[in-house]
Amino acid sequence: MARTATVANNEKRKRLAAKYEAKREELKKNQDFEGLQKLPRNSSKTRIRNRCTLTGRGKGVYKKFGLCRNVFRQLALEGKIPGIRKASW
Repeated sequence: MARTATVANNEKRKRLAAKYEAKREELKKNQDFEGLQKLPRNSSKTRIRNRCTLTGRGKGVYKKFGLCRNVFRQLALEGKIPGIRKASW
């Protein structure tokens, strides 16, 4: 389980990116790079980390499900993810 502060910081980045998205696009369109530099650093989309929704783990996360590989496997074996089952041939 990831530290709660790490998860909270990532959520803060998501809020900032959503807040400044329109302003950032406008500045890019006008090529006002000095204005872009004055925006908060964490308002950039590239600073957002893709994290597991259940554990907060930052590595091995499947975008489609929003889960890390460990939790995904556990839930898939329990049959809690619709349409997913273990392969056998």
